[in-house]
Amino acid sequence: MSRIKQNFILLALMTLFIVNSSLWSQDVEEDSLKLKFKFEPESIQLGVGDTIIVKIQLLNEAGEIHKMPFILYARGTKARRSVEVLPRLVKGGSVDAKVIAHRPGTFKVNARTVTVKRENRMRGEIPVDVAFPPLEKITFINPPDHIYTGTAIVIETQVWDKAGLERRGLDVRLTSSNQQTASMDEYGNLSAHKTGTVTIQAQIEDIEAKINVKVLANPVERLELSANMKDARTGDVIEFKAVARNGLGKVIEDAPISYSVIGKPEQKRGAPASALIEQDGRFVAETPGTYTILAHCGSFVARKTVGVKARNLNTKLELVGHGEVLDVYSSDLWVWEGADGRDYAVTGTWGAKGDTYFWDVTDPANMKTIDTVRVDARTINDVKISEDGRIAVISREGASNRKNGLVILDVSNPADVKILSRFDDKLTGGVHNVFIYDNHIYAVNNGTRYDVINIEDPTNPYRVSQFELKTPGHGVHDVWIENGIAFSSNWQDGVQLVDIGGVTAGRPFRKFGETASPEISSPFMGGGSPTNPIQFAGYEYASGWNHAAFPFLNKETKKFYVLAGDEAFPYGLSGPNKKIPEIAAGWIHFVDFTDPLNPKETARYEVPEAGSHNFWVEDDILYAAFYNGGLRVVDVSGDLMGDLYKQGREIGWFLPMHRDASIPNAPMVWGPQPHKGTIFFTDMNSGLWAVRIVEKKKEGTN
Repeated sequence: MSRIKQNFILLALMTLFIVNSSLWSQDVEEDSLKLKFKFEPESIQLGVGDTIIVKIQLLNEAGEIHKMPFILYARGTKARRSVEVLPRLVKGGSVDAKVIAHRPGTFKVNARTVTVKRENRMRGEIPVDVAFPPLEKITFINPPDHIYTGTAIVIETQVWDKAGLERRGLDVRLTSSNQQTASMDEYGNLSAHKTGTVTIQAQIEDIEAKINVKVLANPVERLELSANMKDARTGDVIEFKAVARNGLGKVIEDAPISYSVIGKPEQKRGAPASALIEQDGRFVAETPGTYTILAHCGSFVARKTVGVKARNLNTKLELVGHGEVLDVYSSDLWVWEGADGRDYAVTGTWGAKGDTYFWDVTDPANMKTIDTVRVDARTINDVKISEDGRIAVISREGASNRKNGLVILDVSNPADVKILSRFDDKLTGGVHNVFIYDNHIYAVNNGTRYDVINIEDPTNPYRVSQFELKTPGHGVHDVWIENGIAFSSNWQDGVQLVDIGGVTAGRPFRKFGETASPEISSPFMGGGSPTNPIQFAGYEYASGWNHAAFPFLNKETKKFYVLAGDEAFPYGLSGPNKKIPEIAAGWIHFVDFTDPLNPKETARYEVPEAGSHNFWVEDDILYAAFYNGGLRVVDVSGDLMGDLYKQGREIGWFLPMHRDASIPNAPMVWGPQPHKGTIFFTDMNSGLWAVRIVEKKKEGTN
């Protein structure tokens, strides 16, 4: 062995010793600390729009300020949008924090230390009560000008307070000035009986609003109902169309038509008939049977019956191979074809020693680790590979020097991975997720924004821009790039679509063969790029659990969806170190973004008593990690509506179990990726797995 190589090995060993010693010494320091937070004042009462300064100190046993960094945030129902706490990151152990009330309710201001080990975190909190402003007005939603005799419509209202906030869930009393002409029930249904005019009054407390509604003679004399198919499978969407005509056969465009369904199950002792029909006429069945759809317009009724059979996909998932990682927890993965034509995978580790594993998966039945890269970190949460398969980026959290950031690797030879550079400038809060796209890295920074880093020269990365929302208490968890558009997952702010060159090119979804509509392309022409990211569409939903997003074009319908995945642990986090299996919650929301300016949630995929994590869509097949619910593979072809799980769209599922896993026999699937007919996925407790879809064999009975 040459002296140069001997010296290189000695230097590597010394570096490894120093890193491990630093981590060990910091662990010992953290383990022995007894800290507490002190708040002044110890409780807060505010009105909407008010601001207060709260002194927050991290103290040791002697009552002295301890200069460990900590983060500040609000907790409670929709707390991120309701109470803003600034700054978010405190580096010096003491701060005069600004607390701003944006919405009413009961919340908490939380402080939590930033530590190498999660179990060493110290927490403190104080209650925050934001008073509800007085109510100001009631408005009607799309108030009708008229209604026809014999028909009924729903009257809807909104209540607003003096802070300009909508107040939902309040009991608004609706009444009609003449019950004989048109009567109002307690659910807001206005039923017309004879011609005339009525005044509808909405009242709450001492606030009221009124509209006048004319009752006209009903011109409808015939109701017709048609469907685009006669028979279907569970999960297939049938489109029904009802048309109201007068005596001359003229269509009455404004005739109020409602739909309902009656079902008869296929088997008398099987599951009951279950189906959904929207008021636009779209119908889908969850269970096989015979269904009669009824269209109503006053006293006129039209009906049509359809038969629905079970989807019967007749497939399952079969184990191909397992790359065991049993001594530490695994995180994300990426699978790719290398420059040599062989197939490789990279997997991260969580709450461990900063290792990233590289695998040869050319033979999925015999996956082998071929290299390991260790960096100064506790968690390598995310790993990504460039389009040409030569560059990798790994995220860092829990570094001993708390600089965190990311590391760029040369993976042109996955058996001999080399560190090209590290980038931690203004990324000290921790990088949780990353994405490589077109010579740029998109790095989620401290859960508040993502930074765009140029890596045309991967040995000399530099920041070119950053994207951050302006909403109160905003956050971001992940970002995925496709077709020049960044799809970020932003908790209570939902999914956000940001132009980094796709919309600017005049083709917002150019991969899908769509031409940009003038409403979308014109405002952004010459705008969006990696150096100037521009948000142009978004969708948020009530739970505020948005954790992941994945775009896909449905091959059959040509509808463009963004799948928005939840992450939640409402039953509590026992913590992996307690060796107790955890139960997640949440589902995948299917949001139709075909018209990006008017997105609409049309379907969901929810596994009972489990929760979604990361997922992938390819060729109209969804590959989804559902934590304790294992790996799920789902048919997402055709029109999508309702609960896909209940419709029998599952192609197969797999629960990875190992008796020697970090938590024995406890699935905790992190993320999947299909590659050349094999489905690879990581399980947090047991490592890298490979399965494939096979047909079920007919099995006899004993």
